[in-house]
Amino acid sequence: MRSAESKQARRARHSSGEPRARARGRGRDRDRGKRPVTGSHRAPGTLPLETWLQAAKNRPTTVLGTLVVAGLLITAVPLSQPSRTDPGSLTAAAQAAASAQAAEQRDKAADAAGRQGDPQAEPVTGSTAKPTPEATVTSKPAPADPVTPVPLGAGPGKSLLTTGGQQVALTFDDGPDPEQTPKILAILQQSGVKATFCLVGEQARRHPDLVRQIVAAGHTLCNHTFNHDLTIAKKTPAQIRADLAKTNAAIRAAVPDAAIPFFRAPGGNFTDRLVTVAHGAGMASLYWEVDPRDWEHTEKETDAQHIDRVVASVKKGVRPGAIVLSHDFNQPDTIAAYKELVPWLKQRFELGVPSGTGETPRTPPSAEPTPPTPAPSASTPTEPAAPTTPPSTPPSGNPG
Repeated sequence: MRSAESKQARRARHSSGEPRARARGRGRDRDRGKRPVTGSHRAPGTLPLETWLQAAKNRPTTVLGTLVVAGLLITAVPLSQPSRTDPGSLTAAAQAAASAQAAEQRDKAADAAGRQGDPQAEPVTGSTAKPTPEATVTSKPAPADPVTPVPLGAGPGKSLLTTGGQQVALTFDDGPDPEQTPKILAILQQSGVKATFCLVGEQARRHPDLVRQIVAAGHTLCNHTFNHDLTIAKKTPAQIRADLAKTNAAIRAAVPDAAIPFFRAPGGNFTDRLVTVAHGAGMASLYWEVDPRDWEHTEKETDAQHIDRVVASVKKGVRPGAIVLSHDFNQPDTIAAYKELVPWLKQRFELGVPSGTGETPRTPPSAEPTPPTPAPSASTPTEPAAPTTPPSTPPSGNPG
């Protein structure tokens, strides 16, 4: 009876559908966490992103640990770097872009140079890319500036003995002198004659107003060292250049940008090295052909006799192209002699300045006998005597 009743009861429950609905509901509850995502064509065993995110919500500790392990692996294992021999795709792309940019810049520079009439384009700077062989432009080197040769003269050290032309040059050394220089300037101005003044740097520094007067009158300037250094030729080229530059600076402190085309060594003590250094500083070296020895005063010679001797010496030795040596520093008798000489010379010769471009050697005039040389006075920067004929070696104590 019981078994039959049980069967009937089960049949009744199954026919009503209630237990079956509960069973389906319990199954849905158990499978809710494993419901597959939409889409029915995924490969078996794959883990879609949506499922991984759902698992991350349920297991945050596991996901955090996974991220930590991944970070450690990235830190411990460096990314592969492209080698120098095999740059890789990124490096190759960068080089290609740089090469293209450099080529474009070179083309622009070449176009700009062509518009300006310059056949040689300037190389592009600031780019590390090497130009390709096709883009390399070969250009001829610019010709070097011609070097002006040292003017060759017949004086010691190949200094200039003559003017290089027909003009006679009057030169006055060792000034400017506050008493005598204005007097000789007045004599020259009265006759309209231009001369060359060889200035000592110390004197130019003491009397800048006289330097300005000399230049304003149209006379030519000559560097005569800074302190009348008789041993300038024995110094090193660097020391010579420094002395000449210091003297020129003292002159140009009075007259900025003044032209100083000539240099004269005190005593005429020229050497090849001194002439070359002076030429490198832009100055031709002046010696002389006529030396009246105006700086020399003997014990028994009166002022009148001294003036007559200077006048006679210049008149006898001068000829076209001659450079005449005289002094305006502390030489009142010289100034008196030139009161007669300037008009006499102007009537017979063309008076001017040396050309500074060399000369054609000629036979120097014969030497004139002169009295013995006295001891130099402490008040004048004079030197021992020397023959008028220029020696083959630098003189040891010529005037100048």
